[in-house]
Amino acid sequence: MRVLLQAHLDTEKANELIRSGKMPQVMQEIVGAFKPEASYFTATGGVRTWFVVFDVQDSSQMPPLTEPLFEKLGAEVDYTPVMNADDLQKGLAQLK
Repeated sequence: MRVLLQAHLDTEKANELIRSGKMPQVMQEIVGAFKPEASYFTATGGVRTWFVVFDVQDSSQMPPLTEPLFEKLGAEVDYTPVMNADDLQKGLAQLK
C-alpha cells in the first residue's frame, strides 16, 4: 500500500544534529530505509517537515522505519494511505 508519512522534526534535536555535522548522514540513513517513491523537505507550522511517499507491504514495517525519526529527531509522525492517479482510476473502475 502506498503511504504518505509526514514527519515534523523537533527543532532542538535537528539543530543539534546540524551543529554537529551529523544531519546529512542521519537523514541519508533514514530516507534510504524508506526506499521512497517521493521525498520532500519543507517547513510547516514553523518546524522542519519531511513528506515521504513509500510502499508498505505489511504494517510491521512501520516501527523499524519510524523509530529513528522518534529517537534521533524527536519527530511527530503521521501516516496516511494515499493513491496516485492510476490507483484512483483502478478504484473508480470498481464502482461500476
